[in-house]
Amino acid sequence: MKTRDFYYDLPEELIAQHPADRRDGSRLLYVKADGSYKDLMFADILELLHPEDVLVLNNTKVLPARIFGARPGREERIEVLLVKDLGADLWQCMVRPGKKLKLGGEIVFPEGLRGVVEAITEDGLRHIRFCYEGVFYEILEKLGQMPLPPYIHETPEDPDRYQTVYAKYLGSAAAPTAGLHFTEDLFKRIREKGVAVAEVTLHVGLGTFRPVKVENIEEHHMHSERYRIDEAAAETIRRAQAVGGRVIAVGTTSIRTLESCMQKHGAIVADAGDTDIFIYPGYEFHCVDAIVTNFHLPESTLLMLVSAFAGKDVILDAYRHAVEARYRFFSFGDAMFLERGAR
Repeated sequence: MKTRDFYYDLPEELIAQHPADRRDGSRLLYVKADGSYKDLMFADILELLHPEDVLVLNNTKVLPARIFGARPGREERIEVLLVKDLGADLWQCMVRPGKKLKLGGEIVFPEGLRGVVEAITEDGLRHIRFCYEGVFYEILEKLGQMPLPPYIHETPEDPDRYQTVYAKYLGSAAAPTAGLHFTEDLFKRIREKGVAVAEVTLHVGLGTFRPVKVENIEEHHMHSERYRIDEAAAETIRRAQAVGGRVIAVGTTSIRTLESCMQKHGAIVADAGDTDIFIYPGYEFHCVDAIVTNFHLPESTLLMLVSAFAGKDVILDAYRHAVEARYRFFSFGDAMFLERGAR
């Protein structure tokens, strides 16, 4: 299967530059299992949920992961984006301009933070070990900036709009954006309907957004990301499955968490580890029955994932409708509710 098979034409003005006025005020394209679709508002999602279903949320929290420093004695600013915590104060990072920071190179930041490059990967990422006094995340809160995607050119007035209302555990380089549409009041009504909610964690890294540069998608390799399912979440999901409820994943990160666990154990159990799972058409889903997701970039791994779930032709047809109907796309854009279809 070719990367170009997942291309669609998107007018630039449809790329959302700011969140909707209200979190649940976005539009929702409901794509049914038979490939037909219906235009709704996101708050209408309550009508699509059944008692005994379970919503699976990714409760990761976005780090203020973009920090700026300079080499000792130099004035030129160097941008560092923290991508993945490797442990013992060692982080996988993107660096711009990367050529300025070679192996063994040192970079100095405000707040007494310093870093040294200990390794450079084949794709140009730096492994930087940081030295500091105090608490690393508190230092980041003081000097870091929210790492918005490159297609967003306007910084939101309220940075919390790039966090879900249920974000708990710092560790992501980007938000699990499908969850940005939910509000506390909407969750209250969802629970009152008898729908369970389970929280898992996957810290979003480059694997989600890395461009597919190969012609044949089977040759693409995902970066690994760290995930965790605790026993309470696993039990909630198993309980819903036992009574015939649907497992509804909020976002592609929740899907990758659940499917990674299923590949390892054949069931949803308490689990933690790293995953580089790449889901594209032909993949057989083992857990997820429906998806809440945003609209994704052309030729992206995320578009391939939802195409595997609902069918490539169904997804591309729904995307063409969304363009014609002037939906808003990507991180701050509108959402879809996908029922499982023929693949």
